[in-house]
Amino acid sequence: MGVYLDWQSQAHLFLHGKNMATTSHLITADELWAMPEDGRFHELVRGEILVMTPAGLEHGWIVADLGATLRDFVRANSLGIIVSGDAGFVLQRNPDTVRGPDIAFIRQVRIDKTGISPKYFEGPPDLAIEVVSPEDRYTEVDAKVQDYLAAGAQLVWVVNPRTRNVTAYGADRQIRVFTEGEELVATELLPGFACRVADLFPKQPT
Repeated sequence: MGVYLDWQSQAHLFLHGKNMATTSHLITADELWAMPEDGRFHELVRGEILVMTPAGLEHGWIVADLGATLRDFVRANSLGIIVSGDAGFVLQRNPDTVRGPDIAFIRQVRIDKTGISPKYFEGPPDLAIEVVSPEDRYTEVDAKVQDYLAAGAQLVWVVNPRTRNVTAYGADRQIRVFTEGEELVATELLPGFACRVADLFPKQPT
């Protein structure tokens, strides 16, 4: 779950102990990038900083496992790149929005044009994946989904350990729910890819 910072808190974080600004100001993507590391994860939503709490073990397991599965498939088929670790994507300018999906796929044709920058990627991922944490609110997850789609993402997956399913949101606003007994596919974006939804979640102790 994220917490928005008011302007004074944003300024304090940005200036790292220097005198706070007294004039209201929306943070830009470049300013967010330049902020000193404080051990927390931040997103930028229409110029306001959103501070995220660390995720739990189950969340990390799912992200690592699904990320590795996708990476191996994408590499083997020369489709592009998979990134994880909340890499930043600039989804909007003036005011700026920078989101960091749990896992993201970028097609090779786009990487050929831009390369792999050390900074935020300008534009949305082709596929954004969010893994729901226990403290996440539905409205927060939905806001991220809508930001990705509005910016031009082709597909968004929301992986939900509570319900043990995956909801897929297409660029055409079509929604499909993949249940535990099905295979997760993305026929147009990742042709040939399939994995059992049940395998995305850690087995429960018996």
